[in-house]
Amino acid sequence: MTTRRSQLQEDTNYRVLRMLQDNPDLTQREIASQLGVSTSGLNYCLNALIDKGWVKMQNFSQSKNKFGYIYVLTPSGIAQKAALTGRFLHRKMHEFEALKAEIETLQTEVGEQHSGVAQIPSLSPVRQLAPPNHPFATPCA
Repeated sequence: MTTRRSQLQEDTNYRVLRMLQDNPDLTQREIASQLGVSTSGLNYCLNALIDKGWVKMQNFSQSKNKFGYIYVLTPSGIAQKAALTGRFLHRKMHEFEALKAEIETLQTEVGEQHSGVAQIPSLSPVRQLAPPNHPFATPCA
């Protein structure tokens, strides 16, 4: 059984590898900003990926990075990204199912507490709970 911390590290590694594969010219600051982590935290992650042999830095004179380098996934990094993608998807599907079950439970509780509130399955939970005159109560086009 993996720990929550190792899952977070794996998720971060996956997201970094995905971003680098899509755009190797990103700076550390841009990647950190898009991931919502600190630049120093991302630097630590990148160094770990480089140490594992999944990512390498290459000099590239056309890079927008002022130091003139890009991050490239190695063949091993591409293979690991594929494995991480499968585990990431599996974990997110479980999270989705758990969240869906929790929402259904809450909808049932709200329905029992407010027996006068109509439950409309085709609308989002926010619109189902909104008073009739509230903007969320109107269906989106």
